Amino acid sequence: MSLWKKTAVVAVAALTALAGAACGPQTGSTEAQQKQPSVLDLLASDLKGSLQKTVDATDKTDSVTVAMKGTMGGEQVSMQGVLDLGDPPKAEMTMTNPKGTTTTVRMIGAVIFTEVPPEARERTGGKRWMKLDMTGLGELTGTDFAKQFEDADPVKQVKTLLAIEGTTVVGQETVSGVPTVHYTVTTPVATYLTQVDARHRSDTEKALAAQGVKKLKIDLWVDEQYRPRRAGMVMGNMGDMVIDYTDYGKAVTIETPPPAETADLAEMLENLTIDG
Repeated sequence: MSLWKKTAVVAVAALTALAGAACGPQTGSTEAQQKQPSVLDLLASDLKGSLQKTVDATDKTDSVTVAMKGTMGGEQVSMQGVLDLGDPPKAEMTMTNPKGTTTTVRMIGAVIFTEVPPEARERTGGKRWMKLDMTGLGELTGTDFAKQFEDADPVKQVKTLLAIEGTTVVGQETVSGVPTVHYTVTTPVATYLTQVDARHRSDTEKALAAQGVKKLKIDLWVDEQYRPRRAGMVMGNMGDMVIDYTDYGKAVTIETPPPAETADLAEMLENLTIDG
């Protein structure tokens, strides 16, 4: 499974009521109007079919705005930003730590750029951005960022639920003013790991095992256009995360920071090794 999927939104119109009136000359009666099920009804009654439609619709999305919040290791974490799901995939996220300090992170394909706080730029020669190219770095790829961006991909959330047996419908619920249908599943860690990108599977397994996590609870809320509006995960004592999705298909611009304003972390580490 690739880290990102090229995506774009397909608007699916709500099904309208179909009225059929037939007047019989012998009886003069009119047949009762026959109403087709709404999209929300279909989402609730045809679980597998609706999730597949959600994959198909979401898999064509160009971009989406995301807001993530939750608890990890007993600390509150949050991240907001946009995903450009083109080729290469891009993301720009603002991460907030428990002290309220914010950090901007950009991902351009396999390269991560982290904004350096003004007070720390002396160590980067005054440069604003720190670059880390994850290509070919194996376990030293900074998987925390990469895994979080992977988890934010809305189509991945849908495919995970579609692939795991036991997913059920909770019911119709409103998310940020939008009618949705809520799905949920609780699954063993081993089953969940089969849906994790192979590049992150080992690290994810170790992290969950270290916290004694044996099962995960996954939730998904889908709207009438077959688009995820919210995804949630509870990982035992390790933590929990909720992701809200808005502004599907909205134009976004995520640019690679200028080389003159960028310090390369790999080069800095190499110089430290040589000097040492």
